[in-house]
Parts: sequence; C-alpha cells; structure tokens
Amino acid sequence: MVVLHALSDFIDCDFAVSDSSPSYWYEGRCLESGDCLKLPRTSMSEAIAHGLMQQLANNECYSREGKMFGILLVELPNGEQRVLKAFSGLLNGCNIVEGWVPPIPGRDEVALEEARTLAQLDAIKQEILSLKQLTERQQYETLSDDFEQQLQAMSDRHRHCKHQRQEKRQQICNILTPEALTIALEQLDEESRQQRIERRQLKRHQNVVLQPLQQVITATDARISELKQRRKALSRQLQAQMQATYSLTNFSGRSQSLQELMPGGSPTGTGDCCAPKLLHYAATHNLKPLAMAEFWWGASSVNQDKIQGEFYGACAERCQPLMGFLLSGLKPPLPAREKAVRSPSPDRLQCIHKSFSPPLTPPLQGGEPGTGYFPPLQGGIKGGKSILLRCVYTVAPDRGEVIPIIYEDEWLIAVNKPAGLLSVPGRYRDRQDSVLSRLRHLLPDGMALVSVHRLDQETSGVLLLARDRQTHRQLSQQFQQRQVYKVYEAILSGVAIAEQGVIDLPLWGDPENRPYQKVDWQNGKPSLTQFQVMAREQDYTRVEFTPLTGRTHQLRVHAADTRGLGIAILGDRLYGCDAVTSRLHLHARELSFEHPQLEKILHLQATMPF
Repeated sequence: MVVLHALSDFIDCDFAVSDSSPSYWYEGRCLESGDCLKLPRTSMSEAIAHGLMQQLANNECYSREGKMFGILLVELPNGEQRVLKAFSGLLNGCNIVEGWVPPIPGRDEVALEEARTLAQLDAIKQEILSLKQLTERQQYETLSDDFEQQLQAMSDRHRHCKHQRQEKRQQICNILTPEALTIALEQLDEESRQQRIERRQLKRHQNVVLQPLQQVITATDARISELKQRRKALSRQLQAQMQATYSLTNFSGRSQSLQELMPGGSPTGTGDCCAPKLLHYAATHNLKPLAMAEFWWGASSVNQDKIQGEFYGACAERCQPLMGFLLSGLKPPLPAREKAVRSPSPDRLQCIHKSFSPPLTPPLQGGEPGTGYFPPLQGGIKGGKSILLRCVYTVAPDRGEVIPIIYEDEWLIAVNKPAGLLSVPGRYRDRQDSVLSRLRHLLPDGMALVSVHRLDQETSGVLLLARDRQTHRQLSQQFQQRQVYKVYEAILSGVAIAEQGVIDLPLWGDPENRPYQKVDWQNGKPSLTQFQVMAREQDYTRVEFTPLTGRTHQLRVHAADTRGLGIAILGDRLYGCDAVTSRLHLHARELSFEHPQLEKILHLQATMPF
C-alpha cells in the first residue's frame, strides 16, 4: 500500500514559500530530559493541507461525516521530502484505506471484540434515534401549543369581562335600589365564578389529554438514558482493551502502550487521532518529520464547534498528553532563538515601525527595546497628548508577531489585537495562546490583567484590558449599560444595496451547533446595529458598523442574514462566504469610553489592516 506521497500530489511544482514562520507549534515535554520538544505547522504544511482539502472536496464520501484530517511533511534518509496523510478514527467505517497511514498497531488483536462492540453500539444508536422520533412527542407539543392558545384566548376574554363588570358595578351603585343592587351584584359575582369554573375545566381537560402522552415520553426518555449509559459502558470497556494493546513508538525507538502512557485512563478515541498515527508511522519507518497540519472536514456534529477547512492544534484530551513521548528523539529548539523574543534587534524594530500608519518616529535613544513615544493617532485621545505605544513580542519568536499597545496607564491598557489570536485563553490546551496570556507573560504586572470585553478570534482591532479589579468593574459596567461607543469596519463579499440604516434582528446561539448564532424571534436577545456604506469597489462593499448591543457574532449575522444586509463579511466561512481569503475582514476600529479614574473621554483608534 502506497502511503508516502510526492509533494506534487498536493501543491504545484513551482510553489514558493512566502513565509516560513510557523503558525502553530505541536509541543510536549520529553519524559526523560524534560526538554520542550516542538514540531511546527508552517505555510508549506498548510499549503499541502489545502491541496488535500481540494481532493476531499472532489469526493462526496469524505463529506458524509465530519472529522479531523492531517498531513505530515517528512524527509527520507536520502534527503527527499514526502507527505503522509491520515484521518481520525474510521473513514466510512474502515480504519485501513489505500493511500492513508494505517492505524496504530494493536488494533488487530481486538478486532473481533471491536466489531462486536461496534455492532452493539450501532444498534443502540439506531434505537436512540428511533425513540427520539417518537410520534407521541410531536403530538404532545402540538396539543400543548393548542391548549396554551386556548388558555390565552380565554384569559384575554375573561380579562375583558372583568373590566366590564367593574365598570358596571360603578354604574349600578348610583342608580339601583338596595334590593335590585344586591341582585345585580350577585349576578356579576356568579358570572365571575362561572368563568373561574370554565378555566378549571379547560385545565382538567388539558391534563386528561396530555398526561398519558407525558407518561409515554417520560418512559421513553428513561429508556434513552439507559441506552446512553449502556453505550458509555461498552465504549469504556472497548477503549480499555484497545489501550492495553495499542503500542506507540517515538523517534528514540522506544515503544509504550497507551495504558502505560496514560495510566489514569483516557477518552474514547485516544490513539486514533491524526497526529499520533502520523508521528508513529514516521518514527517506525525512519522518516524525519518537518512540519504537520491538521484540519476539520465535513459537517460539525452535536457539541462540536469546528469549521470545515479550519486548522486546529493538538486536542487537549487525546493528543496533547502523548506529544512529549511521540516527539522524543527530535532535537529541541535552540535556546538562542527563545532569547530573540526578549531582545529584539534595532533593525527588526525599525521594520515594525514602518508597518504603522501614520509613520512612527524612531524609538528613544537608550530607551527600553520596543518602546517609543509616537504622535497621537488620528482622532485619538482627546486632549492631543502623545501615546506610549509599545510593540510587545509574542512567545512564538519565529512568527515575529507583535501586539501593539495603543494606550496604557496605571489603570488600563488597550491593544490592537491581531486577527487569528484569541482575546482570552480557551477551555482546552490548544487554545491557551491569547492576547491576555501573552501580556500576562510579558508585562511585569501582567498577572493582574483582566479582559474587559472580547473580540472574535478572527476579528482584529481595539481590545481593552484592566489592570485592577476596580477598574475592570467600572469599565464592565459601562459596557453593560451601553455607554461605550464602538465602531467596526468591514468588507462585505458582495455589493450592498442600502446606503445606511439600522438592523434589528434578535440573536440566539444554538447549543447544538456552537458557535453558530442565528436570528430567532422567540428565543433571541435584542440585537441592534447601525450601518453606513463607505465605498463600493467591484464586487465588494466597505461598511462601517456601530453596534448598539454586544451579542456574539452580532455584526457577522446582521451582515449575512437575508433580513439584514444579506451579504456575508469577506472571509466569514461560518456564515456563508466561500471566497478564498487570508482572514475575516472585520476590524474593531474605534472605542470611546469614560476613563474611570481620569474622568475624561478616551477615543482610541486602531489602524485599518485592510
């Protein structure tokens, strides 16, 4: 079976690397030496992965289920470069597919048990699906809605009748004799009692009709819960058997079972991910790994927040704990390169200064590297004072990224967040790199920093952080009370018809399709956005957005939804933009708020990157 592929199978022969800087590091600690071992994801490996994506797109069988795919660029003993490719888990029910890296050894030993268990799991899955489609469940929902409408109509009618009775009581008190008044009031009271009886009868009828259906649904839900517990137990049993037989080999030639590497147990699927399969195969076939890339392809399943065609790092639960062992035998990075983060050269600083507009003055002679006083930004802080702007280096020296500080004082700090970087760390280990974590690492008082608000990972622009809890509380209150003025600039992937207006569409996050947001008039939260077209160029529109609320993905949904502008932001694949582009073209351009301690309005701007 051919597993090693030529580079020409994925990229053109004349492909030239425009940027050799890694965009991500697969890393782990060597179990023996404690050295930090790294393997990069580079522009070359990403280009190869994009070539694989094109192949997947041309074959429908690869889109039937969502899963991770990966490639590993390797060097043969003779110096030639080849490509390995892998998929996570099973591909259309098969673990061995022509042209793909085979699974970790040991699976054959439990093949019969695995087949039997998988058949049981599939039967359980089909029964659960059948139970979820219970006809009584739909009947209950339909009848329940009908009764609610009847009760609401009855309540409205009774409310109107009550109002009429109150008016009639006031009228008859002055015109009827005492005896006639008593009779008339008793008649009004009797009408009120009859209406209460009418409501109770409808409620009793509702219970009579719905209770049997509810009993069936409750019993069905109990059965579903029982099946899920049984499925969980079977999966754990099979996983334990597979962990005992799976054997991984690293580049030092050492082999260990998954059970030895993770004695405390591991999630289902450990060892079946792309990275372990690729690295194990390379280690056992005398191949030197150069770069690796993993991406998601296919639809996202329930509780998945992955997007087709996006790159992802090592998963925190399954792959990351194995990285230290798998990479053992590779040479650790040179310490001198780590030093470059803390002592950037003057030439490098000059290059950074040239990237800003308007032009920045050189750093002060004898000042701290990376620090200088610059003229105020256009429309910058009111009062015309100069801004201390510092270029803070990331912890990934080969990338050479900077986080420009737009404004800072002893209470707060504002930065120009790059696109592709999280505002704050995520839940899992592969999503820890963020503006907050970098600043906490690099600034003397960084551990006290707290993010006041957030920008989407792919959105760039002004991001505000507080240096103490009191300032954080005061700034957060301004955001909550909508006292902060925010302006975004975006490029739409089409030509907008309207010149300006307000978009009022309530948004709701579907818990079964995270992080996707959608317009939902029943469950959604109020979301308001003002927009103004700035320019139209060919098939694109430059728009200025002023969000009056701060919902997740608000501008992206208001742009893409047909009831809004009906045009997705350029690069927004989550909401329907298919154009090939390097980033999401959405930038948080301006932020204005009252400084909690200085009691003056700060108006901050971040230079447009596109």
